[in-house]
Amino acid sequence: MRTSFLTLLFLLLVVGMGSLVSVPDIDVLTSQGTSARTTSPSQNSAIREFEWYPVVKVVDGDTIVVDIAGANTTVRLIGLDTPETVDPRKTVQCFGAEASAKMRQILSGQYVRLETDPSQGEKDKYGRLLAYVYAPANVRPEGILLNIYMIEEGFGHEYTYNIPYKYQAEFKAAENIARQEKRGLWADGVCASQASSAPTSPMRISGQYGCSRNTYNCSDFTTQAQAQAAFDACGEGDVHKLDSDGDKRVCESLP
Repeated sequence: MRTSFLTLLFLLLVVGMGSLVSVPDIDVLTSQGTSARTTSPSQNSAIREFEWYPVVKVVDGDTIVVDIAGANTTVRLIGLDTPETVDPRKTVQCFGAEASAKMRQILSGQYVRLETDPSQGEKDKYGRLLAYVYAPANVRPEGILLNIYMIEEGFGHEYTYNIPYKYQAEFKAAENIARQEKRGLWADGVCASQASSAPTSPMRISGQYGCSRNTYNCSDFTTQAQAQAAFDACGEGDVHKLDSDGDKRVCESLP
């Protein structure tokens, strides 16, 4: 009899303790999981890939400034190089003004979404955030990835700095189409005067190229021939990282 009483008392205690333990609601867990995925930060802890950031300024065709958590952040678009307009070391390049104007037209008073790429690192050597920039539906109903849009429409070149990036194949294909359809800077006669006046040999003789460290990139040259001469002068080590695909033909987006 005593044993039965103790057994009954034990069972009552277990049931009582169980009533004190709260069971998580499955809807709450699902909601929390969805929220965590939606707002998960990318490589830069300040960037949330599903948030929209106000555009503060357009610097040129491939660089903008956005407001991230109250701080003005310069963003360099991955995989895109537009003709130069603001570099004090260079003259304004053909179609550079048009590229900058197009970027301002698209982004004036707009918000953008940012996507980083682990293969490219968080920032470039100038401290600019590297990102793919998505614009809202003021250009196309589905919105646009600005990096590839500028290439598709002939406002810039596909550009691989060093390591292939996430959308490299798509960007290269977009440039090929722009060339074939003669859009923007690829149109007949648009940049002919600049290309014809540019020297076909490098401005520096081969012995004067700095080959001890990474000094140049493709935007430092007017023609592919100039870039090729620098590459050849420095040997196959490619210290300047001009040969993005390893075929020994460098800066293939240049005229």
